[in-house]
Amino acid sequence: MESQNSSFLWALMIIFVLIINISSVQGLGVNWGTRATHPLSPNIVVKLMKDNGFNKVKLFEAEPWVLDALRNSGIQVMLGIPNDLLAPLASGVSIAENWVTKNVSSYVSRGVDIRYVAVGNEPFLTTYKNMFTNSTLPAVQNIQAALIKAGLGRQVKVTVPLNADVYQSDDSGVPSKGNFRTDIHDLMINIVKFLRDNGAPLTINIYPFLSLYADPHFPVDFAFFEGTGKPVVDGSVSYMNVFDANYDTLVWALEKNGFGSVPIIVGEIGWPTDGDVNANIQYARKFNQGLISRIIQGQGTPKRKTPPDVYMFGLIDEDAKSIDPGNFERHWGIFNYDGTVKYRLDLGSNRTLVPAKGVRYLPRQWCVLAPDASETDPKLVDSINYACTYADCTNLGYGSSCGGLDTRNNASYAFNKYFQRFNQQQGSCNFNNLSVITKIEPTTGKVNCRYEIMIDLGKHEKARSPVAAAGWRSQMFGHSGVVVLLLSLIIGWVA
Repeated sequence: MESQNSSFLWALMIIFVLIINISSVQGLGVNWGTRATHPLSPNIVVKLMKDNGFNKVKLFEAEPWVLDALRNSGIQVMLGIPNDLLAPLASGVSIAENWVTKNVSSYVSRGVDIRYVAVGNEPFLTTYKNMFTNSTLPAVQNIQAALIKAGLGRQVKVTVPLNADVYQSDDSGVPSKGNFRTDIHDLMINIVKFLRDNGAPLTINIYPFLSLYADPHFPVDFAFFEGTGKPVVDGSVSYMNVFDANYDTLVWALEKNGFGSVPIIVGEIGWPTDGDVNANIQYARKFNQGLISRIIQGQGTPKRKTPPDVYMFGLIDEDAKSIDPGNFERHWGIFNYDGTVKYRLDLGSNRTLVPAKGVRYLPRQWCVLAPDASETDPKLVDSINYACTYADCTNLGYGSSCGGLDTRNNASYAFNKYFQRFNQQQGSCNFNNLSVITKIEPTTGKVNCRYEIMIDLGKHEKARSPVAAAGWRSQMFGHSGVVVLLLSLIIGWVA
């Protein structure tokens, strides 16, 4: 009997440890973008997500090196299809079948938990001028048909990540006046009907930051979750933040058109930390903490009391993203380019963000303006412009973390960005004889502006195939299944 009791206690301890280790914020995922000059090893990124309890990830395209790393990870995947593939996929179901075979079936069979295929990425933005209007729905229909043919129609659902501009209110701005945009109203009805008929969700991207960025008169406090002195009053409901108002505008639009029960996923939401006056660490932490706290508390909106699944944007900064929308585009990550933590976030259960492990860097050396170089040298401006043409200098803009540096620091920062961007190669610190390499770490005098050293891509292993046995356990049981298995063993011991 004593042996049975000790076994029972030992099993309870195992369960307790498992529950602690697998705890995550239910309904919270992240977007993993890879537009970086020095991307982290995919194995390190997967470990980073698991260490921080993110059990859902949204990818923007099917990249083998990313999907391989997600095999048997226990992370649910929303797999994206870029807009430039919409026309080919719309042209014939055979092309969609080939895409599904190559990018979905082959990875599902190898342990990647693909739950959604996201067809397109905000294809109805007005800036696209109807470029993808006619191809989106046929592409969705063909991908759905291909999933069914592959035997994945129940396991993998299609969806379309849409920008929040596909719906709008009238001049009153209240959610109850919400409806789909006039120019795409019929198309949206057809898309939502198709999703509903196939048991699939509608995915929407909501960015309160962009409301503030686009309108200097937008009330700042309305962008966050702590409430506002000037709520939007809609009948008996007072909306205290833009997210609730925006989300419920969509709910109203769905209800008015007969689709009140269609599930909604928030595919992107977040706050950048640099590249604009309102893109800073303080605001980003305030917004994202408010978002996470709502999810932990199970708080929905006035129209839908249950919170939707949410994919935070984004996981890691991407220094090679297009900055056409603004310099902030490269700074959405809750982690820096190297997986270090930008700011503290309370994830519940006494957990906070933890950094990536196993990151290796280039040697500790920097390229700076030479001590004897003149700040009035006529070649200096051209040298800085050249460096910033090929490297990411968005930190140097007005209102950014490194904005307002003196001339020497401004030049040194730009030179070093170029030097690191090109892996400290010989000749990459040669700016008209105005620069020099130093092993003494330079400083800017600003807390959030530091001279970076890039990741050493040559020292990181490629994604490795996981152990087959681990994959079998993950697929057969999952997290909850492991606990059930242990409970059954306990019952056997006690009996």
